[in-house]
Parts: sequence; C-alpha cells; structure tokens
Amino acid sequence: MPVRASIEPLNWENQFFGINSAMVRFDEQAALLTTASLNGWSRVQAKIATHQTQRLDALQQLGFQLVEGEVDLALAVTAVTDPHAEIASDNDIPPLRSLAAQAFSQSRFRAPWYAVDASGRFYAQWIENAVKGTFDHQCLVFRHDNGDIRAFVSLRELNATDARIGLLAGRGAGEELMQAAICWARMRGLSTLRVATQIGNTAALKRYIQSGANIVSTAYWLYR
Repeated sequence: MPVRASIEPLNWENQFFGINSAMVRFDEQAALLTTASLNGWSRVQAKIATHQTQRLDALQQLGFQLVEGEVDLALAVTAVTDPHAEIASDNDIPPLRSLAAQAFSQSRFRAPWYAVDASGRFYAQWIENAVKGTFDHQCLVFRHDNGDIRAFVSLRELNATDARIGLLAGRGAGEELMQAAICWARMRGLSTLRVATQIGNTAALKRYIQSGANIVSTAYWLYR
C-alpha cells in the first residue's frame, strides 16, 4: 500500500543528539512518502500500531527497519497504601542522572542507530528535567538507610483526568513505585494512570498488570 505522510523535523532531538532526524506523520491528505523525500535525513522515525501490517510492509519497502515494540497500559487510580515517597530535589539530580543512564541504556536510542552513550544521556536529561518540573512534572524517590536513592519514578499530569508515568526504575521496588505513582495521581483528583514500556520488558509488563493495569495499545518503532 502507498504511504501518505509528511516529514516533521525533530528539532529538540536534533539539537540534543547532533543529528539530522525527523518523524513520519501519517496523513491521507499528504503526498506519497518516497525514498527521495527520505534521503535528505540521517534518521527518520516512524511509529505505527502493530495491527497495521500493510503499513509495516510498505515502510520496510522504503528502507525502514524495526527497532522495538511498545506497549501502552492504563490503570484506574484507586485508594492504595501510601508508601511515603519523597519528592526529589535539585541535590538529587547527579545520582538520578547516573541511575537513569544505567537503567535505560538499551532504549530505542541505542547503538547502532545513535551514539553508544546517546540513550544514557537522553534519559539522564529526562530525569533531570522531571526534577525541575519540565516535561514531566515531578520525580519521586525512595532511599536506602544511608540516604542514597534506590528507586525513582517521574510523573506528568496530562489533562483533567489522566497522568502518565515517565521513567520508573529500582530493582525490587516496583510495587512501591506504582503505589507512589497512584497516590500522586489520586492527590491531584485524577482517575487514570498511563504508562508505556518495551514489548520485551516482561518484568515491567508483569508489574504493571499486577498493579491493575490493562493493555490499551501496542506499537512498533521503525527507523530509516
């Protein structure tokens, strides 16, 4: 099937990663996507629903390759035990950056598509922004007895009803982190908490489902 789409520059990513990249925006009113229109970019991303197999085939014929699958989940915000997470402060940014860089080193920003250290740098910046309240609105942390951070979760209020988990990491702390996220959303009068993870991250999927989440959609990320 022909693919009709526009190509939108990813300005923030281009500045951060130092590459010339863009995102495919599917639009039946747009021009046909061709190799000629794609060749001017060093990296072009596309995200499609997993059931769109004809679009998947068409993109692969244009030179796109599958990078990863993504699962989006949602759960109802209910009353849960408050695990008393702390709000991260600016003093927590250096250790949080280090933890995030290690926890998400194998994301879709990994080599060979991006520089070896790109994924770590991206998520380190994400968690710093969350502490500062930009993009995500807040970062919650749990600490060891000595004060070191052992787990963290960042959260963003999407609208009058929904919140989304941005980053969540901490070995053995999944239940606490989910409870903290639910409490955060409930305190704001929200009714739905959303979260996404890689299809291959079965540990995260199991934790989210055990916490009451249901799968809303699945998608593929492709790069050219």
